[in-house]
Amino acid sequence: MFEKILVAIDGTESSQTIFEQALELAVAKQSALMILYVLEPFDDSYMGAAHTELAYSTFKVHMDQLKAREQIGIDRLRSLEEQGTRRGIATEFTQSVGNPGKLICGLARSWDADLIMVGRRGFSGVSEFFMGSVSNYVLHHAHCDVLILHRLAPVPPHREVGAPNNTPQK
Repeated sequence: MFEKILVAIDGTESSQTIFEQALELAVAKQSALMILYVLEPFDDSYMGAAHTELAYSTFKVHMDQLKAREQIGIDRLRSLEEQGTRRGIATEFTQSVGNPGKLICGLARSWDADLIMVGRRGFSGVSEFFMGSVSNYVLHHAHCDVLILHRLAPVPPHREVGAPNNTPQK
């Protein structure tokens, strides 16, 4: 059913749960898994400035922070790739900087994904209007199926096949 699953993550805490759910589905369906880590170029630490000298100084600090975030992202992606590989799943990753919705849809199309899995931060109304909604954009622009994860409960730990089940019996 799903041969190629694209899971989009970011720096939020819920991204680990999103990845774990995508990995469980990939294992169940024996699907290939692509992990996309998206960095937005201008996060909350960046502020525009009216004066050229201040703007340059702010921009330089911002670029240094972006480089540090890129390295953190690559390290995290390598760790997630290892988790997928250990579970026997063909796992790849990529990291991009830019508009998350457009990057997710573009990669899904070029990689020929059958399913995109993405989380939802829960913005609505005015907040969604001003902040934007990546999941809403992906839902309306993707060429394939989209699974939006709203409530992100942790995935139970993986148990190897044949491992003892320590669940108490009634």
